Parts: sequence; structure tokens; C-alpha cells
Amino acid sequence: MWKQSGAEVFRITGARQSLADDVRGRQRRYVISMSVRTVSVILAAVLWNIERPVAIVALVLGALLPYVAVVIANAGREAPPSLPSTFVLPPARPMLDAAPTAGPAKSGPAADRAPGGAEPHEHS
Repeated sequence: MWKQSGAEVFRITGARQSLADDVRGRQRRYVISMSVRTVSVILAAVLWNIERPVAIVALVLGALLPYVAVVIANAGREAPPSLPSTFVLPPARPMLDAAPTAGPAKSGPAADRAPGGAEPHEHS
């Protein structure tokens, strides 16, 4: 029978990818992008005299892919799943409740007076 201890158990399902896996994934995306670029440049050269519009599209793709591949490869690691926000809310102030009245509610100038008919005065 296993003993249950009061030790806290941490979940790693929300953990970030390891640095080695991240670098490997970026290298893989870069190699795939450069392979597509190579194929598109070869396709542009082969199709230049046969189907010029397709060759131009392949050439433009071959010219733009290095920039896109470098931007993707140099993008930072993925954001951690649950880092706390940098925006901190101010602590909430408790609201004061109105004092309960003993009798029926009065309206008009008499209601503004303190009990006993005296005028309320401010304390400084």
C-alpha cells in the first residue's frame, strides 16, 4: 500500500518545450523552408522557356523564402503557458455599508439633521 504524504505534486503538462527540442524544431523548419526554396528556384529555371508566369511565381517564392525562413528560425521560444500578468490590479477597498435607520425614512430638510433635531457638524 502506498503512503500518501502531504508533499505537493507539480504538473508538467504546461511546461515549456526543452531548449534542445526548440532548437531542433527551428532547424527543421529552416531546412524545410530552404528545401522548398531550392525546388522553386530549380522549377523557375526549368519552366522559364515553357511556362513563364509559373516560373516567375516560383522565382518570387524562391526570393522571399530565405527572409521568411530566417524570421521563423530566429523567432523566440514559445510563450510560457501561464506566466503571471505584468499588470497588477490594486487591492480592492471594502465598501462601507450605510448605517441602518431605526425608524421610517424621512425626507426633506429634517432628514439631514442629526437625531434630536440638532444640525450635524463636521469633524476635522
